[in-house]
Amino acid sequence: MYYNKFKNEADLPKIYEESEDTDASEEQELWEHHRIVVDKGQTMMRIDKFLMIRLQNASRTKLQAAAEAGSILVNEKPIKSSYKIKPLDVISIVLPQPPKDTEIVPEDIPLNIIYEDDDVMIVNKPAGMVVHPGHNNVSGTLVNALAFHLKDNDFSKENNVRPGLVHRIDKNTSGLLVVAKNDMAMTHLAKQFFHHTIQRRYVALAWNNFEEDEGTVTGYIGRSAKDRRVFMMYDDEEKGRWSVTHYKVLERLQFVTLIECRLETGRTHQIRVHMKHIGHNLFSDDTYGGDRILKGPSFTKYKQFVENCFQLMPRQGLHARSLGFVHPKTGKEMYFEADLPEDFATVLDKWRNYNKHVLSKQDD
Repeated sequence: MYYNKFKNEADLPKIYEESEDTDASEEQELWEHHRIVVDKGQTMMRIDKFLMIRLQNASRTKLQAAAEAGSILVNEKPIKSSYKIKPLDVISIVLPQPPKDTEIVPEDIPLNIIYEDDDVMIVNKPAGMVVHPGHNNVSGTLVNALAFHLKDNDFSKENNVRPGLVHRIDKNTSGLLVVAKNDMAMTHLAKQFFHHTIQRRYVALAWNNFEEDEGTVTGYIGRSAKDRRVFMMYDDEEKGRWSVTHYKVLERLQFVTLIECRLETGRTHQIRVHMKHIGHNLFSDDTYGGDRILKGPSFTKYKQFVENCFQLMPRQGLHARSLGFVHPKTGKEMYFEADLPEDFATVLDKWRNYNKHVLSKQDD
């Protein structure tokens, strides 16, 4: 369901440029930021014409859409595309990243669309679906599905290698994604991601019991020198990018804990890396060691119980539950939530039942 107002506007999180859990092969952001200082000898010229000359793959239509969305600033103030630049003007612009020169084949893949209008659509992505085609995933992706769903949309035809995407989540993470359906919407959403005003919260199932009800994890995240597919924490800023995750305990279940994560940065695999760093690997995460028993008794029945949970949810317990943003056209604040998918909900219920059983035996 969706609401036209955020539930708690004072509690809006700051979300940075990338989705929490981008595929490691697709670490780059889906937009680009330019800062240009106009030369002293520059003659007056319309800014859209000036930027067409200075920027690659920046059509006049895209630049005008960026100006309409308030994404072009001159001396820190938004301007119209008709503005004429002057010497030493400082221009700042956020644009969706130019698509790669790769053709996407539209595929009739069912999508769980929970909201759609002329400008945006909200998709609840299932675990197991790759967002964007890559080296090992050339078909069956969310982008292939979007290309089919939006096949009659002129914007999609022009941007058929990445129809409307301004962020991603990992293949084995479920949850909400926003998709733009025109230039103006895509530029406006890219600006919101860049300025950290998108509201996104994740629900995660993590190993071990947290000492505190709330906390924050910080540090530099970079690729592992031993395995480029894996990321890890560093103390050296030369080896990684600064990252911040705020977490809150939702439910304690003896040997695992249900938490909510709010991102202040959006680095690759951020939640998974941060939780492993503080000793709370995400449950069933085969990349970061959560797919083995890390807490609990050595009883055979307990081992069988956990293994059964792994089979029911053979992916990390991570779900992008909520998404909030300002509508590109109406200016209204939109808020969406997606319930836990069946595999996550089933495993969570099993842990609840097991926890009750353990507690009742302890009481006896």
